Amino acid sequence: MKISSCSGSNQSMGKSENSVASEDPSSSRPWESYHTVYTNAKAGMEGVDKEKVQRIVYEMSKGSKYFENEEKKEAYMKQKIENMRIQYSKLTAQDISHHQKMAEKRILELEDTRDLSRIWLHVDMDAFYAAVETLCNPSLEGKPVAVGSMSMISTASYEARKFGVRAAMPGFIARKLCPDLLFVPVDFEKYTHYSNITRKVFQKYDPNFLAASLDEAYLDITSVCKERGITSGEVAEELRQSVHLETGLTCSAGVAPNRLLAKVCSDVNKPNGQFVLPNDRSAVMTFISSLPIRKIGGIGKVTERILKDVFGIATCEEMLQKSSFICALFSPSSADFFLSVGLGLGGTDTPQYKMRKSISNERTFSAIEDEALLFQKLVDLSEMLSADMKKEGLFGRTLTLKLKTASFEVRTRAVTLPSYVSSSEEILKHASKLLKAEFPVSLRLMGLRMSHFSEDKNGIPPDPRQRTLSNFILAGDASGEKTNDYKPLVPDVCDNTFSVDVNCCPTYCAETSCDLRGTSMENQTSNSTYSFHILRNINEEVNDTVIPQSSEPRPKVHEPTETDRTIKSEKVDSYMGQLEASSCDRREVGVNCEDDGAGFVSDQKQLFRWVDDYKCSICGIELPPNFIEERQEHSDFHLAEKLQGEESGYHHRSSMPQPRAVQKSHTGSSSRPKKKQKSSPTASKYVPIDAFFVKTNQNF
Repeated sequence: MKISSCSGSNQSMGKSENSVASEDPSSSRPWESYHTVYTNAKAGMEGVDKEKVQRIVYEMSKGSKYFENEEKKEAYMKQKIENMRIQYSKLTAQDISHHQKMAEKRILELEDTRDLSRIWLHVDMDAFYAAVETLCNPSLEGKPVAVGSMSMISTASYEARKFGVRAAMPGFIARKLCPDLLFVPVDFEKYTHYSNITRKVFQKYDPNFLAASLDEAYLDITSVCKERGITSGEVAEELRQSVHLETGLTCSAGVAPNRLLAKVCSDVNKPNGQFVLPNDRSAVMTFISSLPIRKIGGIGKVTERILKDVFGIATCEEMLQKSSFICALFSPSSADFFLSVGLGLGGTDTPQYKMRKSISNERTFSAIEDEALLFQKLVDLSEMLSADMKKEGLFGRTLTLKLKTASFEVRTRAVTLPSYVSSSEEILKHASKLLKAEFPVSLRLMGLRMSHFSEDKNGIPPDPRQRTLSNFILAGDASGEKTNDYKPLVPDVCDNTFSVDVNCCPTYCAETSCDLRGTSMENQTSNSTYSFHILRNINEEVNDTVIPQSSEPRPKVHEPTETDRTIKSEKVDSYMGQLEASSCDRREVGVNCEDDGAGFVSDQKQLFRWVDDYKCSICGIELPPNFIEERQEHSDFHLAEKLQGEESGYHHRSSMPQPRAVQKSHTGSSSRPKKKQKSSPTASKYVPIDAFFVKTNQNF
């Protein structure tokens, strides 16, 4: 057990990671330029021969689809660095002076926000999954253990980490590094059980603690320290002992004035240790000065290489020294983040509860081409997603299917449903249509996500007046009752489209992105993403479809004359021509090459992307690259807005009521001659939606 506090410089944190070696592909040591998540050090890997690990990973990966994907990412990274170097070289002395003044002003403003009144504790369980398995099977004690399979490892014990084995590493590479490695299958039910026990302990110290995952949490222990008159170090020691007493597992803790520093501190004395950073500005600045930038949450491999190779920044203190260049070449939000890191600033207030924006699950497996097996995977995911939604009483309307092909291309397919659903049957019904459109395909990952939740959580849309276009096409009057003398437009489904019910017309949207990320769960890279947003048009026809007769009483309506039918037929033919022309227009493909998570094309004018890897180009919200779920939820949120906006916007344009004079001319209630209207080339292109409704005397 290791316990320490910070009163001076932190020498252990001052050791910068080894600089990148030669990146010449013709070098006799090509593995030195091959950097993946597998070669990044974690707690317990301090004495590992990094060159040996790097060489084995390179040799085992060479020639694979993953290797090709990593090469693409590396090429994109070099290009991005080169572009920034060009911008860097173009800065004049006047530019630098201007941005230096801006940086100094911003640093003072950020310094005024420093809050040293709160005490935050970050607790992180030690090799949680492996520790739970060892606790349940004592024969594994002291042996190198990996939780996972030959395909992928979720957690490695500290004994295995000494050989370079770590989480997010394929099992066959781990076995090469450690021939005696023991594999244990994943058991999330078991891990959730022990996680719930630890959370009961956390609640005693902070009822509003923030759970970051199953094995880590943030606690505000300010009140506990004041009420009990004990130090933060004593609270951390007591909490760790309580966790061990309740579970038999060990954990590490970090105490600091804010959450960002607390997380860094919890990694200092792992495993089974703690580190306390006093609530003093000088102590914070001393601690942060020699801290490698990669230790900061939100700075991943891509950002680290940009800061090092372009600006020569390796430690947090150097961010302040190069503040003028940071303000010159990064967006204001990104610059603020980097300057805040250099000042050791982080979140201190307890975040307010926010309504969940999405819920999802996904599974990784060996490449599968068999359609039956892939469909079974989809069935399992649908049931799991439905169960999770029902636990929280959620009803969603936007369903997203995520696929990763054998070549590591990531595709997402989204559909906006006509109503809010939560049942596995409804989810599977629409998800299967999305999946079927992708066949034939070889997949190694599949996931489902539901978003755009109903606010009242009972499956009823917040605004009951919101209706789909199909409601109006099928409606006989304003009350929504159907008539038997009108044939609506019904989709003619071909091989490339989805089958659509007559009474249910969901809006489908296909989005394809080539995600150049690897299999790692650490999404700290900024990658080249090619987004292909395909708007699929569903051709509709009038004939050969008859609506079933309704047994409910219908209001008396005007019987169309032969002249009315002729006029309506001509308008339908004209409208169908417009649909076909619109179909051609909407088949245009928008291509966007963006970095690390460009999600979708919201429209022709506004493009969704993460500006400088942090800022949403649409609403301006800032999310670091390692906030994987939050970034995906945010992407889904804008996707749901887009789909809903397209649907409601099209409905609004199509359902404009015609002047009363037009309706009177059909009923014959007025004998006055109609005023001749001037023909308009623009207006003549469109056919009023009233042409497809049964004429009534009832006002809308």
